[in-house]
Amino acid sequence: MERKVLLVEDESSIRGFLKINFKRNNFIVIEAENGEIAIEKARREKPIITILDIMLPGMDGFKVCEILRKEFPNMGIIMLTARSQDMDKIMGLEFGADDYMIKPFNPQELIARVNALLRRIGNSVDTSVKVLTSGDFNIDETAMKAYKEGKELDLTPKEYSLIKIFIENENKALSRDELLDLVWGYSYLGDTKIVDVNIRRLREKIEDNSSEPKYIETVWGVGYRWRKD
Repeated sequence: MERKVLLVEDESSIRGFLKINFKRNNFIVIEAENGEIAIEKARREKPIITILDIMLPGMDGFKVCEILRKEFPNMGIIMLTARSQDMDKIMGLEFGADDYMIKPFNPQELIARVNALLRRIGNSVDTSVKVLTSGDFNIDETAMKAYKEGKELDLTPKEYSLIKIFIENENKALSRDELLDLVWGYSYLGDTKIVDVNIRRLREKIEDNSSEPKYIETVWGVGYRWRKD
């Protein structure tokens, strides 16, 4: 896997500082000072990771994230925000970000999170075909694809990981902390809101009525459970 990272940051001093640190850690660095240039370079260079500032001139980071997630579902996206408000974090996750960091931050922590994300993205190589089944759902572990009634579901890597874990643990209540560890890893330093956001997005893609979920049940005071009739 080519270690290519796209840095989207309008402040040249921050971008330059990040570039130095990523190059020291053997990354190929692509730079963009605004959202329009970022999308153009992502389409041309196809980075595996994007570091994306929220506050950009013109098109903001949320819109850029939304476009990149649609066009590159397997790309890792980490958003940067100068504000610690929960709404920024939640909006970033809603638009498809994998993680977020609040400025100012330690660049080595950012690189550690990027490496953890790369490991999760790269753990899909296998020569055997493995299929999980639960009712109308099939999971092709080799291709990392999920199907409902034979139709492929358009899932992000995190959503795929969630549905796979649920199907592997049918009818078992899983806490938010368990899901956080299994999907985001023990080294993840964010909060459990990221689990709820991704569950909500997954429900919208697999449930007939996401407000009355049939497959992913909420277990009050615990977390969530995959229901198999």
